[in-house]
Amino acid sequence: QVQLVESGGGLVQAGGSLRLSCAASGRTFSSWTMGWFRQAPGKEREFVASTSRSDAWTYYADSVKGRFTISRDNAKNTVYLQMNSLKPEDTAVYYCAARLGTVPTDYRAYNYWGQGTQVTVSS
Repeated sequence: QVQLVESGGGLVQAGGSLRLSCAASGRTFSSWTMGWFRQAPGKEREFVASTSRSDAWTYYADSVKGRFTISRDNAKNTVYLQMNSLKPEDTAVYYCAARLGTVPTDYRAYNYWGQGTQVTVSS
């Protein structure tokens, strides 16, 4: 099992930046594939980015490609989401998630979830 705690959300103006962190505890962090997802009010949870256990493979939603960067520090048991050039449509609750094995983009494939952190981008 793994426990996940996100932090770093907040209110930012369009064009600004935020860095989200997700701290993990429990089973060896380097065992886990990690993903970031987001959910806006009235919408389904959607994929943002994911990374393999060693950070060798990363994947991004088209809507964030070139603006967001996922990375992990296995020594610190933490995965990050650097978000640049933020847009109002990026406003959502952001969740990190973990699973063993492959690096899917479907949120239903992830077994463990954090509580989420709110990101609000004003225009």
